[in-house]
Amino acid sequence: MSLLELRDITASYGASQALFGVTLALEEGEVLALMGRNGMGKSTTLRCLCGLMPSGGVRRFAGQDLARLPAHRIARLGVGLVPEGRRCFRDLSVTENLLAAARPGAWDQARVELLFPRLAERRGQKAATLSGGEQQMLAIGRALMTNPRLLVLDEATEGLAPLVRQEIWDALLLLKRGAGLSILVVDKSLREMAAVADRAVILERGTSVWSGAFADLGPAEAERYLGV
Repeated sequence: MSLLELRDITASYGASQALFGVTLALEEGEVLALMGRNGMGKSTTLRCLCGLMPSGGVRRFAGQDLARLPAHRIARLGVGLVPEGRRCFRDLSVTENLLAAARPGAWDQARVELLFPRLAERRGQKAATLSGGEQQMLAIGRALMTNPRLLVLDEATEGLAPLVRQEIWDALLLLKRGAGLSILVVDKSLREMAAVADRAVILERGTSVWSGAFADLGPAEAERYLGV
C-alpha cells in the first residue's frame, strides 16, 4: 500500500474548475516530483492534499481516508507542508518560528540547524529580516520540526539565487539519503530535480498526463509537457 494516494482529484475555485482528475501515488521513502507548466494545477493539488480546499476524488495517507479531515488533523498524521511563498511568522525570531511548529520526534532545533547552519547563526533574528533563501530554509526547518512522514514542498527554490538554490537541493538530497522521509516536491528545474527525484508526475490542464521513473522522462516528454 502506498504511503500517499490521490485518485481522480477534482477541485474548483468558485465556478472555475482547476483539477479534472489528478492521480498520483507516493511510496514510503520515495521522492516524487510533481511537475508541469505554470497554471496546470500543481499548487492546487497540494492544497487539496493538505485539506486547504474542498476536493472530490480519493485522498489517502498512511491508509487513512483524508476526505473528512480538516487541515490540522492531516498535518498531525504526518504531512509537513512548505508552502509557496514561505509564510514564515515575520515578527517571530528564527527560534520562535521553529518551536511554534515543534512536535516530539527525531527532528529538533539542533538537528534543523545541522541541516541549515545559517539558521543557527540567526536564531534571534526576526524572520522578516532574513533573506529569501534563509526564509525558505526556515520554512523547511519549521516543517521538519513537526516530525512528518511526508514533506511537501511547493516551489522549493523559486526566485532564489543560484548558490542558495543549490544549498536547498543539497539539503533535500541529504534528507532523501539519511532521514527516511518521503518527499513530494514541486519545482521547474529538470536538472536539479533529477538529482533527488525517484519518480515524476506531470500535470497538464488539471489532469495527470505522464507518470513514471524520473530517468524515463526524456527530451520529447519534457518538451511536450514542460517546454515554454
